[in-house]
Amino acid sequence: MSAEEPDTDAEEDEDIQYFVRIGQTDLDGTKTVERSLMELNGIGQRTARIVAAKADVDRDSVFGSLDESVIERVVETVENLADEIPEWMVNHQDHYFTGESTHEFGNDLEMTRRRDINRMKMIDSYRGVRHKRGQKVRGQRTKSTGRTEGTIGVNVEAIKEQQAEEAAEGDEE
Repeated sequence: MSAEEPDTDAEEDEDIQYFVRIGQTDLDGTKTVERSLMELNGIGQRTARIVAAKADVDRDSVFGSLDESVIERVVETVENLADEIPEWMVNHQDHYFTGESTHEFGNDLEMTRRRDINRMKMIDSYRGVRHKRGQKVRGQRTKSTGRTEGTIGVNVEAIKEQQAEEAAEGDEE
């Protein structure tokens, strides 16, 4: 090993941007482009691959070691993702008031979801009522699962405690 090899590694480490900011989220710059984008809420593996392809970036390259212009291209692609992908692939289709389809990510996704659920609760739609009651919303079976109170089946610990109390009362008499 020559003395120059560790120096080149040290120089590469200095050039890495450890945090890449998209929206209000800091992404890990030491991971690949695909893995970093998957940390963002609203972007999964398939969408991350599409973003990397649309931004013309190798998805296996380290995100923080890319040039600033390339990182800006990726950020721009994520922010305008609804225009880049087909309408069936966006995560917020047919907005209630505007009718537009958008692809939400980061904190905006959670706020939009919460707003939609609150609207359903206010108008007492079927899904809203199910949300209010804390029951399953998407048609799952509820006979044996999804119970919120008590336990399913026989509670052995409660029976043993009850028997111990009865035995203690019997000994006192």
